Amino acid sequence: MSDRLIEVVELLATGAWQQAHEIVQKEKSTPAAWLHGIVHTLEGDLDNARYWYRKADRVFRGPDAVQEEIAAARTMLVGGDPREARA
Repeated sequence: MSDRLIEVVELLATGAWQQAHEIVQKEKSTPAAWLHGIVHTLEGDLDNARYWYRKADRVFRGPDAVQEEIAAARTMLVGGDPREARA
């Protein structure tokens, strides 16, 4: 996976969604779409978050699950069990 996407996950984990957004909006992959959805969830733009989750073919779990989503994205990107990231 792209080192840039791993950087995005780390930025999201610290709440730096603005910086994460600058990176992820230039990416075109399915994982990038998921991360883009997480960015907009953290931002509070839930309609836009739902759009990006649909693009990533993922279920939008809402703002209460955002930390779990970040953890699942980290697991997927650093080589963990992909089934854990398919929530």
